[in-house]
Amino acid sequence: MEEGYAAVTTRRVAARADVNQGMVYYHFGVMDDLFTELFRRGADETFRRQTEALASPQPLWALWDLMQDQSHSALTMEFVALANHRKAIRGVIADSSGRFRRLQEEAVTRILEERGTPPGTWPPLALVLFLSSVSRFLLMERSFELSAGHDQMTAIVEEQLRRVEGERLP
Repeated sequence: MEEGYAAVTTRRVAARADVNQGMVYYHFGVMDDLFTELFRRGADETFRRQTEALASPQPLWALWDLMQDQSHSALTMEFVALANHRKAIRGVIADSSGRFRRLQEEAVTRILEERGTPPGTWPPLALVLFLSSVSRFLLMERSFELSAGHDQMTAIVEEQLRRVEGERLP
């Protein structure tokens, strides 16, 4: 995160972990394997957090809050950049993204049905894509210190969430 994926070397990883460089090779082999394991661990933790969010009293609000978590989103964007150059990473991200999307679709479908949202008002996957794409774009722009229109867009998203789940609980 400090210098980007291109600055990661086995030597730097070993120095940071205070181990011999050979240990990094022994446990991970090539750098793609280390990146893959790092991504999987982060994805598993985020999946756990998302499962908890979707089981909360206001799951859509909780999902939106989780998507707004800049620390995890920044790391994901770094992995996406890495995937542009490393095919092995691209496959891992695609598999993980599919897993997340299936969880989101299932949960949002159930949430909309439970709340009596009229069919067709928000197709579940459209709502998921709306929340995730807006959050990612806002986070990306914030990283460039851009914020014009962010308050208005956030207000639009939050109005849609209010229509389904009511006011955000404290």
